[in-house]
Order: sequence, then structure tokens, then C-alpha cells
Amino acid sequence: MSTQSALLKVMSDAARKAARGLNRDFGELAELQVAKKAPADFVTAADLKAEQVIFEELSRARPGYSFHGEERGLIEGTDKTHTWIVDPLDGTTNFLHAIPHFAINIALQRDGAIVAAVTYNPITNELFWAEKGRGAFVNDHRLRVAARQKLDEAVVATGIPFLGHGQHAKFLKELHQVSQRVAGVRRFGSAALDLAWVAAGRYDAYWERDLGAWDLAAGLLLVTEAGGKVTDADGGDTILSSGSILAGNLDIHPVMLSRLTAAK
Repeated sequence: MSTQSALLKVMSDAARKAARGLNRDFGELAELQVAKKAPADFVTAADLKAEQVIFEELSRARPGYSFHGEERGLIEGTDKTHTWIVDPLDGTTNFLHAIPHFAINIALQRDGAIVAAVTYNPITNELFWAEKGRGAFVNDHRLRVAARQKLDEAVVATGIPFLGHGQHAKFLKELHQVSQRVAGVRRFGSAALDLAWVAAGRYDAYWERDLGAWDLAAGLLLVTEAGGKVTDADGGDTILSSGSILAGNLDIHPVMLSRLTAAK
């Protein structure tokens, strides 16, 4: 069933409204006001505006819910059982370089569990969404993880540590263990879309470390509702707190985990 619940409609509408500003600014990079946040890590005026739109839309629809955004941090609401986890622009570096691969990420956490998720790519107009126990979809189509069982036939995605960010030596060891055993490794620069593409069967697996909860929250539900398995990169359940993730189908995930373990 591909009809969205009232909750998913609220989340989808917020993402689409925020996307209007991102679409207007995309490609007009000379006009953007850019503030340097850290080496090779930027926050743009477009990013801040998108988060403000999402905050206003979600707060209007569900007053009292807490809000945890990448830019404004945690804003506690009166309802302690619900928290929105939001990344208004995942793939900021792509956006700044006019690379059309970025997304808006919105997840709802209820009593510690992610129960609803939206990942929206404004450029392709692909809306990935899921609700706990009800499956995962892209627009009106049901999602299923890929059915490949052999690692040498798999295409996997990752993120490469960049200037001032991540564990470079650890990553190179993991890449060495993985790259010589798979059909290909991809690095497109958006964790949100990497996870959505695992859910859609485009990638067979994805792993990365040193991410924020807002990067991962929506995608972990998308993958599990599409029939996949998600753990942290060490095989545990500390995904949102550790910022590491390994996602794949039920056959590829354990093989990938063995490769990452071998890199230690």
C-alpha cells in the first residue's frame, strides 16, 4: 500500500516546501552567503533557510515534539517521547559545487526508535519514505533491497574522510579489505541518498563512520523496511550514538561486516 499516513504527509510536505528554496538557490552559487563552519565543511544560507522552513512546518503540525536539527541542535519540546531528527541539506559540498546529488532528511524518533522517515532529492524529485511496519517506498513504488548474494557481484557505497574529518588510516584499511572483493565502490557524497539507494536496491551495501544522527536516522528505517539489515560498522546497535553504519541485504551485510572486522 503506497498511500501515506497523515504523519508521512506532514513530513513529505515539509520536505517539499523546504526544497523550493534549495531549488531556487541551486546553480546560483555566486549569490549564496557562505559561512565557514570547519575545514571543508560549510553551512550555507540555503541550508539554514531550509531547516527553518522544516522546523516551522513540523512544529505547526505536531506542537510539543522535540526537534534535533543539524544546524540548530536540540530543541526540547513538551512531548518528551517524540523527536524530529532533521538534516535540511545532506550533501552540502555537492550543493556548493553545483553537483545535483543532495537530499533533505526527516525522521521521527518515538521512545528511542525511528518510526517514520523521509529522504527527498529535490533535483530528481524522488521522495523516499517509510513508516515502521508498513514498508518503504520511493514516490508510489515499493522498495526492496537488492537480491545479490555474492560480494564479488556487489556494488557498495561509502564515504571518504576529508580534511579535518574522520579516521583516514582506519578508512584506508577498510577500503583495502572491501575494494579488492567487490564489483565496485562508489562515493557520491550524501549519506542520506546512499542509504535510500541501498533500500532501492541500487547499492548492495553501504558503510561509513563519523556521521551525525541526522545523516542516518531516516535511512536506517528505509533500509530495514525494504527488507535489509542495518547495524553500526562494528555490528552493534549504536548507530545513532556512534555515527557509524553498515547497511545491506541479509546476505551481503554479514560478509561486509567480516571485511570491516578484518581491517581492525
